Amino acid sequence: MRRTFFVLQHVAKGGLSVDSKIVETVEGILSGSGVNESQFWEGANSLYDSMKGTNDNLLGKRAEIEAKINDYYKGDRSQDYEEFLKSIQYIEKDCGEFAVTSANVASELADTPAPQLVCPVDNARFVLNAGNARWGSLLDALYGSNIITQEAQSAGYCPKRGEAVFQYVYATLDEIFPLNSGSWSALTQITWDATSCSLDLRDPSQLLGFNNSDKTVWLHNNGLRVQVIVDPESKIGSSTPTGIKDVILEAATTIIADAEDSACAVDAEDKQVVYNNWDGLMTKTLSETVTKNGKDFTRKLSGNLEYTPFNGSSPVTVPGTAVLMCRNVGIHMYTDVITKDGKETPEHFLDALITTLSGKKSLNDTNKSIYIVKPKMHGTEEVKFVVSMFDKIEDILGLPRNTVKIGIMDEERRTSINLKQAMHAARERVFFINTGFLDRTGDEIHTAMEMGPVIRKEEIRGTKWIAAYEKSNVMTGLNAKLPGHGQIGKGMWAVPDDMLGMINTKVGHLKAGATTAWVPSPTAATLHALHYHKVSVKDVQEELRKEVFDQREALTSLLTPPMDNDVGSKLSPQDIEAELKNNIQSLLGYVVRWVGMGVGCSKVPDINGVQLMEDRATLRISSQHIANWLHHGIITKEQVHSTLKEMAAVVDEQNASDPSYIAMTGNYEAPEFQAALDLIFNGTQELNGYTEPTLSKYRKVRKALVAAKSA
Repeated sequence: MRRTFFVLQHVAKGGLSVDSKIVETVEGILSGSGVNESQFWEGANSLYDSMKGTNDNLLGKRAEIEAKINDYYKGDRSQDYEEFLKSIQYIEKDCGEFAVTSANVASELADTPAPQLVCPVDNARFVLNAGNARWGSLLDALYGSNIITQEAQSAGYCPKRGEAVFQYVYATLDEIFPLNSGSWSALTQITWDATSCSLDLRDPSQLLGFNNSDKTVWLHNNGLRVQVIVDPESKIGSSTPTGIKDVILEAATTIIADAEDSACAVDAEDKQVVYNNWDGLMTKTLSETVTKNGKDFTRKLSGNLEYTPFNGSSPVTVPGTAVLMCRNVGIHMYTDVITKDGKETPEHFLDALITTLSGKKSLNDTNKSIYIVKPKMHGTEEVKFVVSMFDKIEDILGLPRNTVKIGIMDEERRTSINLKQAMHAARERVFFINTGFLDRTGDEIHTAMEMGPVIRKEEIRGTKWIAAYEKSNVMTGLNAKLPGHGQIGKGMWAVPDDMLGMINTKVGHLKAGATTAWVPSPTAATLHALHYHKVSVKDVQEELRKEVFDQREALTSLLTPPMDNDVGSKLSPQDIEAELKNNIQSLLGYVVRWVGMGVGCSKVPDINGVQLMEDRATLRISSQHIANWLHHGIITKEQVHSTLKEMAAVVDEQNASDPSYIAMTGNYEAPEFQAALDLIFNGTQELNGYTEPTLSKYRKVRKALVAAKSA
């Protein structure tokens, strides 16, 4: 059989050899950009010529540092650890005090604390839904969640459950928009005219305006707007004394359209989808046909909204969709989509070029920036490198300097320790920093691999280094005066079906000083928005600024990995077995979807069947944890092999209802199972413990098998 699916159709573009699918994609995206084809490809050639060597060298430096740290732990460790890290330039010199000066940053990013969605950009339906999650129905979110304990007593709408929803809504309105007397639940009507409203709010400034065609009264609090829909003649409105039909909250004001950890793009075919979807978001032309309840409809980005202020001034236009950012891949990923001198090239070069090209078409008098989130950077030198890449791309595409803004993901140990210096290097571009437990812990385990066995995953959350990591990120951002220019972010709530748990705990992110935090769904965004009404993040940050932040103590804690040489003796065989099963089930549950189905982010059941919203970061911590215990003899190869097969059967059962699923049991040569083996048994050798290279390798194998079968 001719295996034509392996043949790459490349086109010469100067010194670059470019997959024809990418050439075709670029041709389409160039339309309306003001950039012609020769300008783009000549500029791309120049970028690759001038920067690929530096990219290679930076990765070489990562490997050198990793080797030196391993040697330190293997040695007698007589040299002070901190002094050792300084001697290898792991800990950088303090840059002194400075302030972020990023200009032309959207107010949603600079000044408005609110929830944030992260969504795979390779899934048009999901990313459109996320873009429209700027506004969400509080009634719908509550009705469909476990926050409301009243069980539905009938199919379809249950009036008793609906009544419980309204009780919750009234209590919420009483707290956020208190009346001078009485409760919202006691109101018998809500009326308004061009200059006034019957709502007697304790703080009249919370009244914004009205929209007669939508039957809405507009309110605002802590920078977020709320629409109260009053329609006594509607089915819902007629069931309540107030006539309220719904309460619409401004929710996910920003989203990350993700081309990295939650996406699955391994070749030109996949990258076409990523780039075309992002371009459609930037031009607001992306659409997707969706079937729901047996009916087809077209999903697209929502239009703007409008209200008329009660002060008689002109109508105010309000965005109907979130501000969009794109997370590109890290500098460590190389691709054969573009080759130079027969060699693969950094994938993030192409990501940045095309992301910015599409973003250019979204620029106007009010939107003057393009937002790119950069993951997995190690230290200031790599941040400087990305900043210089953005300089060059702006020159290629004819953009003013600092049009492209950078989000710095604080998820690697060398960046955490040097975050202040990293932000200083990007002080004219940075609009976002955040923390992420999973990736950050994966890097912590890998960096200290030779130090000793890591403690159990759940115990890691209670260690002093993770507390110092979270606190240091916030305080570094505040001291650099990032608020007003960008966001300080916190990580994901990973249990999309447990909104009660989220409501009870995620408010802690705001109380820690974060201006945004990640949520797994539009429903979660709507409910998490309640936290931003109840807690003034700006007030919290003002109090935090008064604290004396002990950087010396924070650094000491950050340099204390969660390792314990006595793990093997402290844990029972049953404890060790349970931890291994948990890790392997988590690993296999994610790998089968990524490698076998091309799904980068979805609900993945854990070992107890609880649905978790997982992306690639989950895989990194699980694979590194297993690799560490294997390396230090806490577990054996035989245990790992046996548990892999046992958990393969569990994962097969969990996915049995999916007709596209390919079972692993008895099929251990399949790329999904082989990827799991590779991730574990090569986990100590893979640079920084990253999973992307292995996943991409085996996803290509699965795609080739599928293509061969259909040929």
